[in-house]
Amino acid sequence: MEDPNLDPYANMQPAATGPVDVLGQNLQVLAQILDSQQQIMGRQLDWFQHGLASFKMPKMTKDDDPEAYIEAFERHALMTGLGQSYWASQLRALVVGKAQAAYRALSREDARDYKLVKQAILYRLEINPEHYCRLFRAKKGSDERRPRVLLQLLRDLLDKCRTGPRSPGRSNRARTVPKRPGRTDTTLGPAAHPTHLR
Repeated sequence: MEDPNLDPYANMQPAATGPVDVLGQNLQVLAQILDSQQQIMGRQLDWFQHGLASFKMPKMTKDDDPEAYIEAFERHALMTGLGQSYWASQLRALVVGKAQAAYRALSREDARDYKLVKQAILYRLEINPEHYCRLFRAKKGSDERRPRVLLQLLRDLLDKCRTGPRSPGRSNRARTVPKRPGRTDTTLGPAAHPTHLR
């Protein structure tokens, strides 16, 4: 005879029919956890490999020229093959003072874009084409004993006054200048300097 108290449980199936099923479910969960951990480790390893360049670059000091430091950072990043998507986060860890404050003032999304970070830092430090125009107008020839150095300094300031700070990858060796009547050479290489200045 059947026990009337067991009738409601007659149609229920056990969740696992044996220890083999429980073990299989546990193995599935462990495999998912392991896969997730491997993905996380892969991303961390990728970031770490790209982040190695920041550890080789010395941190900016308060005495450093911010524009020169950023230019050196860009060159170093290009030489080490650091992907440009990592530049903003690497620069953040290296700059100090007003440059760091400019970075902190950016939104989280803007702080990931290197061009916006660089632009914000230079703007905060008032390094823009107008800054170079003021420097160009203020430079006096009597302060400089070597005319060739003064000439190069004035050319650099005038170039920056016209175009703004250089962008990554732009060469400093051969720049074109506007043509003047009677002038045939359009590069500022060593051959363009007059012989009396050498």
